[in-house]
Amino acid sequence: CSPAVPDTEDEDFGGFLDFCAHAELTFEPKWSSFFVGESLTFKCDMEEGRTDDWKYTLKKSDWTPYSDVTQQDFKINLLDKSHSGDYQCCGLRKDSDYKKCSNRVSIRVSGNFLVSTLTAATTTVSVGDRVTLICSVEKSAGWKYEWFRRTSHTSEYRMNDGLNGNIRVSQGGIYRCRGFRGEPAVYSDPSDEVTIQITFSNKVSVTQKPSWSQIFRGETITLTCEVQGGEGVQWEYEWRRPQSQTFRTKQKDWTITASISGDYSCKSRPTDDSYSSAPGLSVALSRRTHGESSDVIAPPPLC
Repeated sequence: CSPAVPDTEDEDFGGFLDFCAHAELTFEPKWSSFFVGESLTFKCDMEEGRTDDWKYTLKKSDWTPYSDVTQQDFKINLLDKSHSGDYQCCGLRKDSDYKKCSNRVSIRVSGNFLVSTLTAATTTVSVGDRVTLICSVEKSAGWKYEWFRRTSHTSEYRMNDGLNGNIRVSQGGIYRCRGFRGEPAVYSDPSDEVTIQITFSNKVSVTQKPSWSQIFRGETITLTCEVQGGEGVQWEYEWRRPQSQTFRTKQKDWTITASISGDYSCKSRPTDDSYSSAPGLSVALSRRTHGESSDVIAPPPLC
């Protein structure tokens, strides 16, 4: 067979094909598409002799980025969409006219980053359960992902949930993600935000000790806020008394000195999750004296 025969079909490309054995052109990373600013490395394998037996040329139909070089690896920085197209490498054996060329490989370069898409199986989940969030960048591969969470009261922070495209979360909040790949990293546009709400089937009960139906002004009682089925969760409690503001505490007991009749209520939520709350419940207290009195109900401790 002829060691170096021009292929009329490839004359415009400037390549030579050896009918005995072709060279092989591959590239890393093996993505179907690239973005401006990324890079890739071609590798030209002559499949015979030693690597340094050859001089290599990397060609595109309208561009020759490398010509007669001694290395078989070619790094290309994709600076423009015009770098899209078919590439081929050829090798010239040193001290001879023996040439052969590789297969063609096609590269597609996009000028605009694709947007990350964040989806959730549901945006409402019961306390103690988890919901799966999925982040993806369409029409391309090789992405790793960053995850971010914030609430209406806290600033956004990066979550330590690895680099996978899907995570399972049990906290309410506002989530978003973005993809990145390559070295140095190139980032996709971030996703839209998704808000996860936690709902409670847990029942809240308020008990009173002593359990008198009526109390005298100045007597002391203790109210206890219980979340049924909430074992293993650190709760924060919000107490409300008649004609006054609410108090938040991490203690479920509230000792008061009675002075005002009316409803005393509590509701609760996990300490680390401002996007969750259990339904509130109230207890009615009435005192057996009449007339105005000073408000001497002590608020619960704030810690």
